[in-house]
Amino acid sequence: MGAVPRRISNIIGIDDAPFTRRDRRVALIGAVFSRTRLDGVVIRHVHRDGADATQQILSMVGSTPFAEHIRAVLLQGITVAGFNVIDVHELHQTCGLPVLVVARRRPNLQRVRSALLSHVSDGARKWSLIERAGPSEPLAGVFVQRVGLQTSAAERLLRELTVHGALPEALRIAHLIAGAVGSGTSHGRA
Repeated sequence: MGAVPRRISNIIGIDDAPFTRRDRRVALIGAVFSRTRLDGVVIRHVHRDGADATQQILSMVGSTPFAEHIRAVLLQGITVAGFNVIDVHELHQTCGLPVLVVARRRPNLQRVRSALLSHVSDGARKWSLIERAGPSEPLAGVFVQRVGLQTSAAERLLRELTVHGALPEALRIAHLIAGAVGSGTSHGRA
């Protein structure tokens, strides 16, 4: 019988701040959690509709004082700052951590593809990153794309780290902080 994998308790949840069409750079918030306790916050900035999200997240994860303790990266969506698409496979391979993309609803990929290919420079490359991430699957009341984590471990992680609402605390709090950083106050569903 195989060894039971250790529970993942230290994670970073990442979400982007609200932005307008005039904003060239958008704040990216990382909330570092030990189980359901907030241990720290990390902020980086990415270009709206740019191509620097993956590198900024790698910098965020690697440079925090909590880096040696982080065991998984949770993202609220595979894009940030509009269409700045995160390469979840590169993120996983470079930092060596499982990556979970979490969404409340199944993304409308046809709509995303259409927008990327008709309105975004480098849209074909960005669309290929989304396709490579694989389809979203229903899990623990949300939809996820996962890299480096089996379904059962991903479901356990989501269930153990979700206290209020549908999202794990790290994503819920990252969302609230991002709202306050971007607009002066947090609001909306978190």
